Amino acid sequence: MDKYMLPCMNKQLFGIDCPGCGTQRAFMSLMRGDFLEAWNLFPAIYSTLLLFLLIGVHLIDKSRNYTRIIIVTAIANGAIMIFSYLYKMTNL
Repeated sequence: MDKYMLPCMNKQLFGIDCPGCGTQRAFMSLMRGDFLEAWNLFPAIYSTLLLFLLIGVHLIDKSRNYTRIIIVTAIANGAIMIFSYLYKMTNL
């Protein structure tokens, strides 16, 4: 399945990972049931899935306003992505 994944343009052009590198591989690891490997590949995979789930619920359930929780989750997801990226870049 790895041969069908999209390449990271940042890595191809500049030779370094982007903050989202590993997302596709982490998702595929989740689909195989390898939760620790998914975490190791992309630590923000779980918060990203939670964010997409909340957005989906927001689109389906019009009786409630999910805007605040979506914003908080998006900020937390961005922070996790940035901190894990910085950790990965400093500990290569």
